[in-house]
Amino acid sequence: MSKVKHIALIRFKEGTSPDQIDKVFDELLELSESIPGIEDYVAGDDFTSEGLNQGFTHGFIMTFQDKSARDAYMTHAEQERVKALVAPFFDAVLVFDFEV
Repeated sequence: MSKVKHIALIRFKEGTSPDQIDKVFDELLELSESIPGIEDYVAGDDFTSEGLNQGFTHGFIMTFQDKSARDAYMTHAEQERVKALVAPFFDAVLVFDFEV
């Protein structure tokens, strides 16, 4: 079985406060600790000087034990709750999943 890396890059809507951004990542951390099959979660804000971030300022990576764990996460009620709570702050999200 291969592990799955779930990467999300976020561009927040103009006017989203630092406190609101912190709340988004607090919710994601709690989510990562409540759904079976998530082995790791890390998040942070972009600091690159390359100028290639296309306005995406924050991101997170979740590591799942396998594809079935990632699939279960995608339809989990808690994930749907958090998504509904945080999505209004997003201008755009880029998601990329791959096996390692």
